[in-house]
Amino acid sequence: MIYIGADHAGYNLKEQIKEWLTSQDLKFEDIGAEELNPTDDYPDFAKAVADKVTKNPEAKGILACGTAEGMCIAANKEKGIRAIIGYDEFVTRASREHNNANVICFGGRSQDPEEVKKLLKIWFETQYSGEERHDRRLAKIEDLE
Repeated sequence: MIYIGADHAGYNLKEQIKEWLTSQDLKFEDIGAEELNPTDDYPDFAKAVADKVTKNPEAKGILACGTAEGMCIAANKEKGIRAIIGYDEFVTRASREHNNANVICFGGRSQDPEEVKKLLKIWFETQYSGEERHDRRLAKIEDLE
């Protein structure tokens, strides 16, 4: 399952991502915002998506705000979340292979929707490598929580 959320600055990008997810036959749940509302606060949606992802180890999350920075910071406060900002192909691929990232964040004001869709395709197609060195590092991250 994929959970998607955005504040007002990421709302339009979220709607475009939902169309893409549908076209790819990927199952998702929109956690909000349900409309473009400038009083929405990104930490609320980051927490709502993070809560869903932590309850299902197979789940993934997508978050969008103006720059992706705020969503990423807020989501990573939740135990078990490994959120990244998908800003290029290398980072997006490595985030799954090396870090087993379970949430990806995008900037509605800073990223092109077509590039975001390309990065999402890479992110969903890339699997965690499961190498011992990465397991060891992820265990150390868990110890920090």
